Amino acid sequence: MAQSALRRLTCLAILLVVTACESSPISPDATRLVVSSSTEFDPERVGVIFVISQGLYYDTRIQIDPLRREGEFQLLSNQRTEFGPGQVGYVGGRFWEDLNHNGIQDEGDHFFLSPLIPPGRFVP
Repeated sequence: MAQSALRRLTCLAILLVVTACESSPISPDATRLVVSSSTEFDPERVGVIFVISQGLYYDTRIQIDPLRREGEFQLLSNQRTEFGPGQVGYVGGRFWEDLNHNGIQDEGDHFFLSPLIPPGRFVP
């Protein structure tokens, strides 16, 4: 009986992973970050970010926007980023958007703090 339950749970986990991998990483219905140039915390400024290397979606809240261009940032493009919580490369939600599309962090880009809130999930 225990093996049967374990087998069902394993099949369900595999089905969830396969379904998540087959679906589009960003759904058109996914909540977008609402961004403005205010340094005040606003609980309404929420969104969802997809972490590519984990295959997971995370809720997030913008806490500082804009953020001074000092220290490390990770690229956020189309609500997607490479690294998430628990991974080397995740810098605590310090994101930059390459607004002038030159691939370089410079004055023409957007820098802000928006930590990802665990746990991640397979669907937006």
